[in-house]
Amino acid sequence: MQLPAYAQHTARWIAATLAVAAATALLVWPGVNSTTAGMAFLVLVMGISSLAGIRLSLYAALLCAFSFDYFFLPPVGSLRITGIEAWAAMLAFLLSCLVVGRVAERARDQARQANARREDVERLYELSQQMMLQEDAARLMRDLPRMIARIFELDGVVLYVRDLNEVHTSTADLPMSIAASLRSMTLGQNPTQVIPGNFTVRALMQGLRPVGALGLRPDRLSREVATAVSAQVTIALTRATAIDASAHMEAAREGERLRAALIDSLTHELRTPLTSIRAAATTLLQGEGLDEAGRLDMAAIVDEESARLDRLIGAAVEMAEIDADVVQVRRVPLHPRALLEQAVEELRGSLAGCRVVIAGEEARNAGAAGGLDHTAWFDPHLLGRVLRHLLENAARYTPPGSRILLRSRRDGDRLEFSVEDEGPGIDAADLPFIFEKFYRGRKGASKGKGTGMGLAIVRAILAAHGGGIEVESDPGEGACFRFWVPLLEKDPAGEGAGKSD
Repeated sequence: MQLPAYAQHTARWIAATLAVAAATALLVWPGVNSTTAGMAFLVLVMGISSLAGIRLSLYAALLCAFSFDYFFLPPVGSLRITGIEAWAAMLAFLLSCLVVGRVAERARDQARQANARREDVERLYELSQQMMLQEDAARLMRDLPRMIARIFELDGVVLYVRDLNEVHTSTADLPMSIAASLRSMTLGQNPTQVIPGNFTVRALMQGLRPVGALGLRPDRLSREVATAVSAQVTIALTRATAIDASAHMEAAREGERLRAALIDSLTHELRTPLTSIRAAATTLLQGEGLDEAGRLDMAAIVDEESARLDRLIGAAVEMAEIDADVVQVRRVPLHPRALLEQAVEELRGSLAGCRVVIAGEEARNAGAAGGLDHTAWFDPHLLGRVLRHLLENAARYTPPGSRILLRSRRDGDRLEFSVEDEGPGIDAADLPFIFEKFYRGRKGASKGKGTGMGLAIVRAILAAHGGGIEVESDPGEGACFRFWVPLLEKDPAGEGAGKSD
């Protein structure tokens, strides 16, 4: 058990007294001369000075002087000093004790200050390392007060960020007026002041511009350490602000890039069918050298390109609806297989060159709950749009006569569908990006197919329905798109059916 402070202080004085008495006894017993005794007492005073304060070392020096005079200076056994040599020896001993004590005390103070500086440097280094490890700028600003309080063992730390007008603290027990005091602090000329809550606050300056304020409680850090902490926090705030501004600028640039890509993509894709329609219409109007078969070919071109133009406009409208967040989910009871059959029927013309197979995976579970005879509640319009996009992509890239396999199954709390083709597959480099807006893989871009909107629309529709999508593909072995929505086998009217998810 550790003794109280006053008991420790008393114990040190008693120990010094006993040490001088023991040294005197050890020197008197063999009968050493005065020179040897004086050197021994000097060493003892130096040792006590290195371990204790200046007052205790002076006390030890006086005790040693009395012992030296009484036991070693003539007349021995008396405190009287006779003769010039005895007085010179006594004065030299006293001065030596004082000088040695002072030198030892100064060395002790320097060692203590060096140790304190080393600890301060280690703490500053730890603070800088902790700040560098934080990649999230917003989280760094929230965590900084607790971080500083823990590293420097403070009762409370408060941080005000001027650009965001936010106050972050390491503790919750703060006065209501502290935020106003911190704001006024950053606008004033005072570099340091005390505010409610007994916080000593320092302005955080980036050049001549205040970026915030930092309050510490209690104010026990040295001026140099407090200045270094303030400088590090200022750098952290400046970095966080720069990261935030950079993120906004990057988002703005990305939005501008996407808008430019949309305009460029739509302009190119719309111009192609319009050019074909206009050329066919001009040829029909002139009518020179056209027989009946030629006129039918031109009419077929107009019809085909008009349908293509209609699909492009439909995709643009779908993207606009998704961006405006107006997609609504209206669930109705329906057999999942019926959804697949309906999608194939609607795209019969586009799928004419492929063998479409609807696998009876549900039929194998017909006797179980959720089997073929059970309907599920989902939005057939939205999921039909998803299937339409996936089937059109499969038909576009799959060689004539190859198979497109459709499946549906119940998996736990999910209703899953899959579209599997035997096309050229998707390059591994394209897989992470195929669901991004306006992204077209290498094969699609080289062949000029697609606008890059279809799969982005698919993902957004499924997200609105509470589901998701993933793809598996190996180059040359086709692709399998698997998507799912929540499996609801009862009427969800009581849970907000017909409303936006």
